[in-house]
Amino acid sequence: MEPEIKRVLVPIDFSDYSKNSLKYAVSFIKSFDAELFLIYVIEPVIYPPDFSMGQIAIPSVDAEVDKRAFEELENLAKGEIPPDVKCKCIIKTGKPFIEIIDTAKQEDIDLIIIASHGHTGVEHILFGSTAEKVVRKAPCPVLSFREPKKGYEFKEELRKHNEE
Repeated sequence: MEPEIKRVLVPIDFSDYSKNSLKYAVSFIKSFDAELFLIYVIEPVIYPPDFSMGQIAIPSVDAEVDKRAFEELENLAKGEIPPDVKCKCIIKTGKPFIEIIDTAKQEDIDLIIIASHGHTGVEHILFGSTAEKVVRKAPCPVLSFREPKKGYEFKEELRKHNEE
């Protein structure tokens, strides 16, 4: 029995990595006649504590950020997704990997296609990887999209040429 892929979630952070994973996802989705869900997660802005009140957030600023993020996500969708692909844009606030996983559960997602930025070393140790956490905890299969490092194709071609 082949798995049925009808609902695909693509997290977007507006980096070139995530935009390229979206382009890949669109062609992938077309072959399954699936519905696309785009999600952008806003990490909450925590302001320095006023020691008498604790940490505070400013709701009017947050509402403006949500509105702007939704507009940007819709503009990206209009520019990258053909009209024949059914698409839903979702904005959430929180930790990206948690919100991506929760959305996958809520929307009954069949597959997540996520960009991996390929952080290594200290940066990876300090921040971890959203893609890695999603892969480990998602309720459905995850396709991690990673672009080759610059120059890789040339080096690979050179290696093949030297072997001949």
